[in-house]
Amino acid sequence: MDVTADRDFDDWADILAFHWEAGVDVAIGEVPVDRFAESAAEPSRPRPPAPAARGAADAGPASGAPAGVAPSRPAPSRNQPARPAAPATPTLVTQPPDEAVMGAREAARGAASLDELKAILEGFEGCALKRTASRLVFADGNPAAKVMFVGEAPGRDEDQQGLPFVGRSGKLLDLMLAAVGLDRTSAYIANVIPWRPPGNRTPTPQETAVCLPFIARQIELADPDILVCLGGPSAQALLGTTEGITKLRGRFMDYDTGTRTIRAIATFHPAYLLRTPLGKRFAWRDMLAVEALLKISGG
Repeated sequence: MDVTADRDFDDWADILAFHWEAGVDVAIGEVPVDRFAESAAEPSRPRPPAPAARGAADAGPASGAPAGVAPSRPAPSRNQPARPAAPATPTLVTQPPDEAVMGAREAARGAASLDELKAILEGFEGCALKRTASRLVFADGNPAAKVMFVGEAPGRDEDQQGLPFVGRSGKLLDLMLAAVGLDRTSAYIANVIPWRPPGNRTPTPQETAVCLPFIARQIELADPDILVCLGGPSAQALLGTTEGITKLRGRFMDYDTGTRTIRAIATFHPAYLLRTPLGKRFAWRDMLAVEALLKISGG
C-alpha cells in the first residue's frame, strides 16, 4: 500500500515547511543512500605493517643493527629544503558567561537611540550566535508604534533578509495584524535573540541571558504602550516567569521598561499556530484584547 497516494499538495507543503523551519534547507539527493551497505561492500584492505616491524625489515641482516631494533634515520641533506611549519589553528576566544552578560548590559546602556543600539549589536562579540548567523535581525515596522511584538529568534528567511517574521510565520502574523486593523506601519516587531541559532535550534539559556539586555533596551527606547510576547520563550524571558504559554496567554500584566510601566500580554507564536491550527481561536481572542486596549489608550 502506497501511503503517499493519499497525501494532497497541502500535506506535502506542510511536511516541506516543517523540515525547512527545522534547518533542513539543502537537498542532497532524491533517493536515500545506505552508507553502511556501501562500507560493507568495499573490499577489505590489508593493514600496513607496524612501524617497528617495517624498520627492522628495511634494515636487513647486513645493516649491523641488533634484531628487533630499527636503524636510526639518516640526517636530512643540507640541500633539502626545510618543511614549512604547520599553520596555527585559530581559536575562538569565548567570554565567561558572567562577563558576557555584564558586557551586554553595559553595551546596551550606552545606546541613546535605536540606531545606536543596532550599531552596538552589530559590533558586539559576546554572543556566539553572531558567528554562525548571516546577518543581524534587528527589527521591522514603525518604532513609534503604540504596540510592539517580540518573538523568540529569527529563522532561515529572516536570517537571509535581515528582517523579523518574513517567512510563513511572518505572513500569518501579517494576517493577524490586519484582522485588528494593524500592519507593519502601525506596529513594531523584533525578537529576543537577534541572530538565527544554527538549524533553528532553541537558544540556550546563556544565549538568551546575553541578548536580554539588548531587547530590554530596545523596548525602552521604542517606548510602546502595549507589549505582545509571541510564544512562551519570549514571554518567559521578558516577563520573568516560568509558566507555559497556555497559562500565560490572554492575561494582561505589567512590564517595567525602566522609565515607565506598560501593559504586556502573551499569545501563541505564529509558527505554533501553523502547526496547531486549533490554537488560532485563542490567538484571535488575544488580538481582540490588544485591539480593545489600543482603542482605550487612543492608539
